[in-house]
Amino acid sequence: MSQKHIQPQVTPEMVETHGLNPEEYEKIKEILGREPNYTELGIFSVMWSEHCSYKNSISLIKTLPRDGDNLLAKAGEENAGAVDIGDGMAIVFKIESHNHPSAVEPYQGAATGVGGILRDIFTMGARPIAALNSLRFGSPDNPRVRYLVDGVVRGIGDYGNAFGVPTVGGEVYFDDCYTGNPLINAMAVGIMETEKIASATAEGNGNPIMIVGSKTGRDGIHGATFASEDLSEKSESQRSSVQVGDPFTEKLLVEATLEIIKKDLIVGIQDMGAAGITCSSSEMSAKGESGIEINIEEVPVREEKMTPYEILLSESQERMLVCVKKGMTDAVTEVFDKWGLDSKVVGKVTDDKLFTVKLNGEVISQIPSDCLVLGGGAPIYKRETKRPAYMDEIVKINLDDYSLERDWNETLLTMLASPNICRKQWVYDQYDSMVRTNTAVGPGSDAAVLRLRKTNKALAMTTDCNARYCYVNPRRGGQAAVTEAARNIVCSGAQPLAITNCLNFGNPYNPEIYYGFTEAIGGMGDACRVFNTPVTGGNVSFYNEDPERAVFPTPTIGMIGLVEHLDHITTQWFKDDGDVIFMLGENKEELGASEYLHTIYDVTKGDVPELDLDAEKKMQDALLAAIRNRFIKSAHDCSEGGLATAVAECCISNDDNKIGATVTIDESIRTDALLFGETLSRVVISCKASDADKLAEHFKSAGVDCNRIGTVGGDTLTINSIIDLPLTQMTDAFYNSMAEKIERVS
Repeated sequence: MSQKHIQPQVTPEMVETHGLNPEEYEKIKEILGREPNYTELGIFSVMWSEHCSYKNSISLIKTLPRDGDNLLAKAGEENAGAVDIGDGMAIVFKIESHNHPSAVEPYQGAATGVGGILRDIFTMGARPIAALNSLRFGSPDNPRVRYLVDGVVRGIGDYGNAFGVPTVGGEVYFDDCYTGNPLINAMAVGIMETEKIASATAEGNGNPIMIVGSKTGRDGIHGATFASEDLSEKSESQRSSVQVGDPFTEKLLVEATLEIIKKDLIVGIQDMGAAGITCSSSEMSAKGESGIEINIEEVPVREEKMTPYEILLSESQERMLVCVKKGMTDAVTEVFDKWGLDSKVVGKVTDDKLFTVKLNGEVISQIPSDCLVLGGGAPIYKRETKRPAYMDEIVKINLDDYSLERDWNETLLTMLASPNICRKQWVYDQYDSMVRTNTAVGPGSDAAVLRLRKTNKALAMTTDCNARYCYVNPRRGGQAAVTEAARNIVCSGAQPLAITNCLNFGNPYNPEIYYGFTEAIGGMGDACRVFNTPVTGGNVSFYNEDPERAVFPTPTIGMIGLVEHLDHITTQWFKDDGDVIFMLGENKEELGASEYLHTIYDVTKGDVPELDLDAEKKMQDALLAAIRNRFIKSAHDCSEGGLATAVAECCISNDDNKIGATVTIDESIRTDALLFGETLSRVVISCKASDADKLAEHFKSAGVDCNRIGTVGGDTLTINSIIDLPLTQMTDAFYNSMAEKIERVS
């Protein structure tokens, strides 16, 4: 190989700083048949990082159900998952993390997380129609946490609002375990014609390779590697690993991209996300069983004297790599010129299956494409597992330790005001949830619902995970995450279709962390098979820990469902005086792992409530049938905070029409468990009084517990003789407590 382009000599110290262990370095030498040069070391570093290669997770991810009758793109095959919803339309969706970037640069970290997931959607040929997010922070009493919250929320809002996509749902949780390492998971959903799906493929010897969109800068270099290591005190100095986003450029890029796909000018296209040109080139050529040759001096750059190493590893935003059909480069250029974006031929497809980089004709890097990618030559590990000792201790609970001599009115107000239950309008009011005017149900109900234009159908979507459950019992926690997502989708009037996931865990080299990861994936798989919700793809994010602790195991589930008719759209709040309230499921004396114990006593104790997946599926099927039969006026999942919290939310969560309720429930179990226990598979529903008998008979025939518990009406919530609260007090606690606590940091 020519030495005209001088590169630093690779040393053992350099290998270590690039995140490669000695065994991996020996494997690289075996693949190449020689020592790698500095540029090649950088390429292997990013492509074999956890973020790109999934080397510590892929063997377990492959155990998840990934096949389904309506899937148009299986997990890992394309930029995002695609599901056929009939009428010649497909839904494209995916969720990914931007945790470490947001920990050191919250505004840009969160903003570029949104931009990246949107590009995954429109590179498939789909127009983005919605964004969601799942956010987790430390205690809001911590000034640093409030700074992170402010930056993240503004970053999400500013990027999504400027791009023009409605942010319609999500979740925000607070726990000390996320203090130094917040979790910022971004989800996007798009719609397209089934016949217009674009593939992330490069094939056809001699076909031109173009870079389109923004110019390449030095931002984001080694971003993939940064995401694949523990956060530490030095992380603050790694701000250059965080990309800088431009939503206005992305708004132009989506139009240009969809236009070249519609005009059939290209063979394939891929977003330049993690590892930039390197990842997109190697993955596209490996998928096409071909090679790619890049002339690095042709890449449009915005900074002077950028080296090939920097250009190849940069993660500058709003860029795509495109494999163009022969003779179509001028047509592609014309489209991008029209939208005011750069487009440049930088290489070609080859038939040698090599990812080759040249500088002015000199080969400066040459690596077999398939050895860099997932499922190719990248290393695959299954790490040691060890059940943490704390799990045997934490499930032990003596309910006698928790007094029943309480003011239950004050307790319910405290629960409604708690950070994990209160209304999050102080977050989502910063998001435009109505742009494009398709939003039927925005933030604040069990799931968001969007109308699908030119049809009588709608799409429901949600993100869910109770991470405390996963900390206590990761298998059941993984099951519960999927079942809660499905329950929220069904409560909104939709049939669950498929999931995407964002698996947020600590260091996989810690056997106790890897045990939780293994068990959570097993639980997710259990539930997905019962609910027939295949996994379409997602993201694994390891190394989520600060010097003091790891985050709770947090397998965030993003789920979509189809509302067959707009009349089936259902919301969680009570509607009219005189409506009858029912509870599906039964109350059990279960307080373990509850938000009640966390909020009132600041403890996490007791096992996760029992979960019968088959019984849950039967309940959800019966509930959806009742909604489709027009029996039900409201439906609300009973989850964090238990039954009293769920009923209170049904009374006050409608911003426009709050209405009281009188509830009478069996008091055969402890009062705290009755009001705030989190027994699973329960839903609070309401119906017209004239439909009450039909509704009860419907669930009886289905073999589902259905108990009449009250009536809608008035301006208070009463539960037996235990709770008697005016709506005004509950509303103030629910809406205003956290808004006052979170300081706006300018």
